[in-house]
Amino acid sequence: MKPIWAVGLMTGTVLDGNIDVALIRTDGEGIDAFGPYTLAPYPQSIRDLLEETVEQARAWNFNGAEPAIFRQAEEALTRAQSEAVRDLVESHGLTMADIGVVGFHGQTVLHRAPQPGRLGETRQLGDGELMQSILDTRVVYDFRSADMAAGGQGAPLSAAYHAALLRKAGAGVDTAALNLGGVANITWQDDDGGLIAFDTGPANAPLNDFVKSKGLGEMDEGGVLAAAGTVDESRLAELLKHPYMAAPYPKSLDRFDFGAAMADGMNTQDGAALLAAFTASAVGKALDLLPQRPKRLVVCGGGRHNPTIMEMLGPRAGVEAVPAETYGWSGDAVEAQCFAFLAVRVLRGLPISFPTTTGVPQPMLGGRIAG
Repeated sequence: MKPIWAVGLMTGTVLDGNIDVALIRTDGEGIDAFGPYTLAPYPQSIRDLLEETVEQARAWNFNGAEPAIFRQAEEALTRAQSEAVRDLVESHGLTMADIGVVGFHGQTVLHRAPQPGRLGETRQLGDGELMQSILDTRVVYDFRSADMAAGGQGAPLSAAYHAALLRKAGAGVDTAALNLGGVANITWQDDDGGLIAFDTGPANAPLNDFVKSKGLGEMDEGGVLAAAGTVDESRLAELLKHPYMAAPYPKSLDRFDFGAAMADGMNTQDGAALLAAFTASAVGKALDLLPQRPKRLVVCGGGRHNPTIMEMLGPRAGVEAVPAETYGWSGDAVEAQCFAFLAVRVLRGLPISFPTTTGVPQPMLGGRIAG
């Protein structure tokens, strides 16, 4: 298959109110060209709707009928994301006819990892058929359900794309990719092309929620609050005893598995410092689980904009951490690009998850195609 232009969409569990939209040209194995990327803000009405939807999803917890708000939120976000795709494509001199496929991740509102004797469950809101009818272009959506039905974690799905980026950069076993979104996940590839990927722990979600709870905005902008605080090392040591830290991979997390309550009772600066230090330290624990400990992490996702977390990765994770841009990647675009890449793999019938990334019994196809 010749490389095609594909659009990828991502809205993270951190609920920052933005739609990540990226364009790449790929055959689903290599990366032929990086196209434009944009951050398209949701209107406030949809931001409020999604926050309420996530709250209702947590109360629902996969028990009984889905909350009615799911259908309302699904249509609203699908229409908004369809408009964002068209805007990006047309603002760069292309038409939808030039686009081979759209990879539509949707909004995760609840994710529960599998347990012994119980399959995991996940729910992403996103109406692929509606998007296809709006854009008149093939849409791949619902990337995680097949993996979880086969006993997989359903996450992380970024491994195949991270590996393609690392190959394109000529990186070896000493280098791994780290994504700092609401949750943090890592991808490492051995000399034979074998992939390992898993969620290391929280990233931005608990810190953002903590800052919001203090009425100080959406996030620790520039890491200034954490930088001004003092890490309670004994409290951090207790947090790091959580069984998830030592659990073998594959493993995955919901954005609420580690919450802002870890800093309950602390002042703003010290609480922010603790949560930032926990994110960095959890990455170090994850690196210890790999067959060979990498010396360098290429960091993508919103968390790399927090200088305090980035600085803590060195001493607390025992690794050199460099932003994605050092390798010529657009660190903000990687997650959206990933779903463009995976959409092309789905079209080609190539696997998107693997035993050592999500725990499925064999390399798994996934996604549903509309159009």
